[in-house]
Amino acid sequence: MRSLKCLLAVVVAAVLLFAGVPAAEAKRAPAPVLDRPTSVSRLVVLTGKAKARSIVAVQVRTSRWVTVRKVRATKSGRYRSVVPAASAARSFRVVSGGRASVARVVHPLVQAPVAKPKPPAADACGTRPAKRSGGWYSCTFIDNFDGTSLDRTRWAGHQFLGAGNRCVLDNSDTVAVSGGSLRLSAVKATGANACPVREDGTRGAYASGWVSTFGAWSQQYGRFEARMKVQATKSPGLHEGFWLWPDTRFGSDADWPNTGEIDIAETYSEKPHLAVPFLHYSDDAKGPVNGLNTAWNCITSRGAWHNYALEWTADRLEIFVDGKTCLVNTAGAPSFRKRFIIAFTQLARLQHQRLRRPGPAARHDAGRLGQGLAVGRRAVRKCLGPAPG
Repeated sequence: MRSLKCLLAVVVAAVLLFAGVPAAEAKRAPAPVLDRPTSVSRLVVLTGKAKARSIVAVQVRTSRWVTVRKVRATKSGRYRSVVPAASAARSFRVVSGGRASVARVVHPLVQAPVAKPKPPAADACGTRPAKRSGGWYSCTFIDNFDGTSLDRTRWAGHQFLGAGNRCVLDNSDTVAVSGGSLRLSAVKATGANACPVREDGTRGAYASGWVSTFGAWSQQYGRFEARMKVQATKSPGLHEGFWLWPDTRFGSDADWPNTGEIDIAETYSEKPHLAVPFLHYSDDAKGPVNGLNTAWNCITSRGAWHNYALEWTADRLEIFVDGKTCLVNTAGAPSFRKRFIIAFTQLARLQHQRLRRPGPAARHDAGRLGQGLAVGRRAVRKCLGPAPG
């Protein structure tokens, strides 16, 4: 009987050897199974089945097979591993008990393109710019200056005695509308343009143009933009401005600079390649600080049209020249949380002399001869705050 069993064992072994499978191999556990991988966001999830409680090595093919993870199969033999997704196709396999699974190729996950919101139709101001917080601005005020005179229901021309060598006059030589633009000039104060006599008996030798929406219109927050051109000259003495001033119908401007002033763009003929923004509030105590309340990198040129813009919210003011950001202020100063009017000025400038603004505060230098600020398009857009008035 014993010889018969030995004979049977030899016969079985011989059959297995004849089939090309060693007898020891026939007793080993089956190769692990790697299911079809799934991709979730930027991850690849690998699952499958192996011998219960066995260690399963996850391998990726480079120039050779490299183990990137090791996990232990559960009591039921299931395993799970997560690896980062790649930008190119990769081959994975698992190895357990000295045996490898069939390799699986994982292709990069193709992200569905995110549909961009369709911009709304243009409004009275033209194409509606996108807001930083989402959505689009809407038009609340525009003047293309396409008439033959200033619209006095929207704009006020100013007259000031001034100081030193300059005054401000509102007449056809200093304030004019023609050819689709508002034209402000500084001219010699002679004849009809003579500056009024001051209490001390002096008078200015040059008259400047100045308009604003004082008493007619103001707005809190939004996008303010203007297309402007200034006279092409390098001779010193010309000073142009596009700026905002507190609406005194809703609060005092007496405690300047704490009451606030937003100079979107000031240009000077002696600095022909520069537009200077300046935010006046409590930080004026620090003086001009590049990147905080002013900027010295806003490139422009005289004699050419340029676009100047402000985007203003309760906690952020951003100023642009031709679409490029040149100043961002996030101080959230209370000085800028109220309604402001718009002002345009073409001034003649002489150092150490000052001229008063529409309120009791004063700042700008005054006077010598010059001319030539043209405003071709003035648009204001609304994003937040009370309705314009």
